[in-house]
Amino acid sequence: MTRIVSNNQITLLQNGEAYFPAIETALDRAMHEIYLESYIFENDNTGRRIAEALRRAAFRGVKTHVLIDGFGSMSLSKTMVDYIEAAGVMILKFRPKTSPWTLRRRRLRRLHRKMVVVDQTIAFVGGINIIDDMDMPGQTSPRYDYAVSVEGPLVEEIHDSARRVWTRVAWSRFRTNWGPDKDRQATSTEPMGRMRAAFLVRDNIRHRRDIEDAYLHAIEQAKFEIILANAYFFPGLNFRHALLDAAGRSVRVILLLQGRVEYRLLHYASHALYGSFLDAGIEIYEYHKSLMHAKVAVIDEHWATVGSSNLDPFSLLLALEANIAVVDEDFAKKLKYSLELAIKTGARRIFENNWRTQTFGMRLTSWLSYGLVRFMTGMTGYAQGKQSGQEK
Repeated sequence: MTRIVSNNQITLLQNGEAYFPAIETALDRAMHEIYLESYIFENDNTGRRIAEALRRAAFRGVKTHVLIDGFGSMSLSKTMVDYIEAAGVMILKFRPKTSPWTLRRRRLRRLHRKMVVVDQTIAFVGGINIIDDMDMPGQTSPRYDYAVSVEGPLVEEIHDSARRVWTRVAWSRFRTNWGPDKDRQATSTEPMGRMRAAFLVRDNIRHRRDIEDAYLHAIEQAKFEIILANAYFFPGLNFRHALLDAAGRSVRVILLLQGRVEYRLLHYASHALYGSFLDAGIEIYEYHKSLMHAKVAVIDEHWATVGSSNLDPFSLLLALEANIAVVDEDFAKKLKYSLELAIKTGARRIFENNWRTQTFGMRLTSWLSYGLVRFMTGMTGYAQGKQSGQEK
């Protein structure tokens, strides 16, 4: 069950333009302890900027932990890692052994979370990796994504989660001396605002379905409007039925999805789902202005979520993910306004009539991709019916 925590201040951060200065400022103010987790940590201008902030903190005596994914950050050179570690920063890779040829479930379990916790007083959670917003050739607009900063009692849960994952990885690498200090300062639980929020994780131990269940509960309770923005959208049958049921009870359902082709297989597989959504009156918009990386939702202008979890098999069944769910009208309306602006200025609507007239070749590509993605999901070891996000 989702635990809602009161008395927080949650601030919405859109794109790296807002996110990177915020975390750099927090790192420079750190006095005791830092935990940073990122799927991708790139050796580009942004990566070097954050690396220098981490080094400055370590030189001040701040105990600085950096956990990156072995696959997402495979291009981070040993030279860069050595440079950061030379300042005293502790760096670990989550599942460093990777293979592009295996579908074994264990190899596909990645650290997909993007979190920073500083001095147990402020935390950042979202979908933004440590990488330049303008890293694609020919890109004219920044990557579209969100994160939040969190201050208040909820930081304790975020910190505890970061510490647990770090400790588990450190022990698996025989770095027992890299565990957390028991004499570090206590987490601040003082009220910092009036906002109610929950920290949601997906892992392969006790929280396999927490993020998906939170989405489903909010969708099932929706009265008038659901807005989902998701970069990689291939939800399971239960999730799709929840959206169709909402549309069937006259809830306006809006999907803002990736318009640019980044991963062809998943891109075309998700298109196979469009027909049933359009038939139900669900509005679909594809974002083309830049690469879309957002994983957010707003329901009834009251409930919102921002985080790292896509609505696809990788996020819902395999990866370690982290989201913040916010129950606050002002926050939800701010995120809704941002999404509506993105739809207006950077997206194209998919109309049912135009969709039905697409070529046979495009329809065939979509359904072949859909079948292959379903097959690959099954090959990861998740038998039918064992997970709510899996096809039944």
